Amino acid sequence: MLTLSLATIFTLVLLLGGGVWIAFALIGTAWVALQFFSPFAPGPILASDFWGASYGWDLTALPMFIWMGEILFRSGLADNMFRGLSPWLNRLPGRLLHTNIIGSGMFAAVCGSSAATCATVGKMTLPELERRGYDSNMAIGTLASASTLGLLIPPSIMLIVYGVVTEQSISRLFMAGVGPGLMILALFMSYLILWALIKGDRAGLTGEDESSMSFSEKLRNTWALAPILTLIGGIIISIYGGLASPTEAAAVGVVLSMVIARWNGHFTLKIFKSSLFAAIRTACMIAFIIAGASFLTSAMGFTQVPMQLARAISEMGLSPTMLLIALTALLLIMGCFLDGISLILLVTAVIMPVVNAAGFDLIWFGIYLVVVVEMSQITPPVGFNLFVIQGLTGKDILTITKATLPFFLLMLLAIALMHFFPAIALYLPYAMNN
Repeated sequence: MLTLSLATIFTLVLLLGGGVWIAFALIGTAWVALQFFSPFAPGPILASDFWGASYGWDLTALPMFIWMGEILFRSGLADNMFRGLSPWLNRLPGRLLHTNIIGSGMFAAVCGSSAATCATVGKMTLPELERRGYDSNMAIGTLASASTLGLLIPPSIMLIVYGVVTEQSISRLFMAGVGPGLMILALFMSYLILWALIKGDRAGLTGEDESSMSFSEKLRNTWALAPILTLIGGIIISIYGGLASPTEAAAVGVVLSMVIARWNGHFTLKIFKSSLFAAIRTACMIAFIIAGASFLTSAMGFTQVPMQLARAISEMGLSPTMLLIALTALLLIMGCFLDGISLILLVTAVIMPVVNAAGFDLIWFGIYLVVVVEMSQITPPVGFNLFVIQGLTGKDILTITKATLPFFLLMLLAIALMHFFPAIALYLPYAMNN
């Protein structure tokens, strides 16, 4: 097993380090494992796995949610969010910095992509916060960290991918993501409030004060949130009300986003085409990676590596808490070099037997895994949100990473709370299915 494990790791690192596409790296690693360490021919297995990974009904929700996010990103629908939120947040310690957190949470609920959430919200808030004199490091930290919730708060592309490859209910996964998502938002906002109270005058909150607005003016500005709230409501009601499956709800979201964008006068044929082709490119890339990961999963199954690994870890006698600590450390290291989807697919290909043997609920583990992937989005050297922020601000990666460190630690706290209080993730999916 040691020889095969080392060969598998070496092949994967060699291919990824050489700049080979992730899907091809997964396929190449699986091919080496089957060709040299098993009696099975890799060709028929590859063909069977590619076919099996390409026609799943649940997978059709993926391009639809991606397309919805592209429409919102390109049509400027989210530009009204800052104007709608800012009058209500001025009285909170931290004031308009909360728009990064709440705005990211709202946009995450209709987008499903961390990078798109970060770019869309950041284009609105960062220039405005800078103009009003807010602390730049805290503005960067709140945006980079809160926008990772695009991976967790439904509809989540990561949860769809996890649900497809582990054969778990996507509806239950969506429900399970609500509680932890709101908890992380609350942790971020609580930290920001505490930071502002401790810093006092040194917090740099010298911007314009909109708390003097009349109630009617605040309501008028809040009306700008109506399109996004309508979209969120349409998706949530259709899924949780039992009116539609996640796939059908994704189609509802696309149609609603088009209708609302057109109603706002920001949806043209050019935006339709560019958003469609961008969604196709992204969805095809993800589908190709899923197919490659499916082949690697089969190869690991035929070579018995995961089962032997699970047996070896079980013989170590680690408690569930120690196992979770070890897995978190391993995943964070892997997350420094892999994107979120690749990390999830590699984990499900290799580590799931260990997870099953430890008795973790697979719905809970999916949420845990996505939170760890969120953390990898703000971890150098391959933290995509760090790259997005760098493109928006021009600041160096080290400065941005330092600004996100407190929120990284808060995510670790969120994992600990989920472990000791699993009902945070599991109450909603199981309560609504009883």
